[in-house]
Amino acid sequence: MKPVSMSPAHRTPLLCELVCSNSLRSDLVESGAGLLKSELRACGSMVISTADLHKVPAGSALAVERFGFGRAVTQKLALHPNVRIERRVIDELPAGPVIMATGPLTGGQLARQVRSLLGGDRLYFYDAIAPIVMADSIDPAHSWRGSRWGKHTPTDKTDATNGAATAGPADEAGAPGDYINCPLDEATYNAFVAEVVAARKITPHAFEEPKFFEGCLPIEVMAERGEHTLRYGPMRPVGLFDPSTGKRPYAVMQLRPENKYLTAYNLVGFQTRMAYPEQKRIFSMVPALANAEFLRFGSIHRNTYIDAPRLLGAELELRDRPDIRFAGLLTGVEGYIESCAMGLLAALFCAARLRGESVPPPPPTTALGGLYHHVTAERGPKDTYSPTNINFGLLPPLPGRHKKRERKPLIAQRAARDLETWIPHCGRHAA
Repeated sequence: MKPVSMSPAHRTPLLCELVCSNSLRSDLVESGAGLLKSELRACGSMVISTADLHKVPAGSALAVERFGFGRAVTQKLALHPNVRIERRVIDELPAGPVIMATGPLTGGQLARQVRSLLGGDRLYFYDAIAPIVMADSIDPAHSWRGSRWGKHTPTDKTDATNGAATAGPADEAGAPGDYINCPLDEATYNAFVAEVVAARKITPHAFEEPKFFEGCLPIEVMAERGEHTLRYGPMRPVGLFDPSTGKRPYAVMQLRPENKYLTAYNLVGFQTRMAYPEQKRIFSMVPALANAEFLRFGSIHRNTYIDAPRLLGAELELRDRPDIRFAGLLTGVEGYIESCAMGLLAALFCAARLRGESVPPPPPTTALGGLYHHVTAERGPKDTYSPTNINFGLLPPLPGRHKKRERKPLIAQRAARDLETWIPHCGRHAA
């Protein structure tokens, strides 16, 4: 729609406008962002190849000269014989086939039409994300497995240590041993709360006015209401007993599995606007997380996305309107390169279907596949869906035992091998 109508986030009429020069993040294949970019290069991504041409020194990150990058992308598309750019506001979805990639600031009549199309209030505008940590970086000496609020409590110290729990029906508490409980004593809890209150916070943009819901408040907002608020909220220890002491802890941070591989855990209820370095420093005050490796930090910001796993099919098409596909942040991914990846997949699926063919989904062992399966994997009726950026927690673990420093390079090597087998299925649209 630029420059006919500019959103509060945009400053130029250029396509591929970035917020800052290092928005594309790390280029190391041992990082999730670097692995994803390497796969996008292998698939012939015009966006990433253009970014490479406009790279500026930034250590291991792929930082770009933003305006040169935006100009180059805009020029390539403007001069492409098969592309027509129409600069106007779209208030209604046109007849398909259509790929909708309108991003996190989708609004107005178009947003209302999409919400109506999806049936009810299933287009979310404010996103609250809690941090995620690697499972093997959680200290088992300062934590134990159990269920939400002790609804499935280990019968003795041995069972608790091993993560086993008494038999019983699964309910809203989760299956036995689903959660990892991280206790805090009174002194640690008080120090934790004080640091949360004093921490540097990210100031929202003018178009991201804080519209917090009581059931999903930032932890700093709760902490500011009183020193005991968190103890009666996400850190309440009701029904929980530390097997190492046999006593109920003063406070507990609970971690919930983030994937079926049990390689990543979500800090339940810890959505926050604290700056990323502050999150790492303060959450590491919890003894079980002293050496935690963070796959994702918490945030609260405006972010339009759909309930993709329940609404989209295997080719990112709307199940009730298969002529409409969704891509980018609307599908529930975070970040520029993640949006680029979902756009590439939606385009490949759409192009193949127009030729009367089909493209199989990328292997789950690749970064592309990890994002794809996050967006499309079936979830239970009580499971919530929230956006994520690319991280190694989305990929299946390696078989066998490996030293910690070897895992990410080996996962990256496996991803590269498996991607090679998938690319030929994409036809002439992938390099």
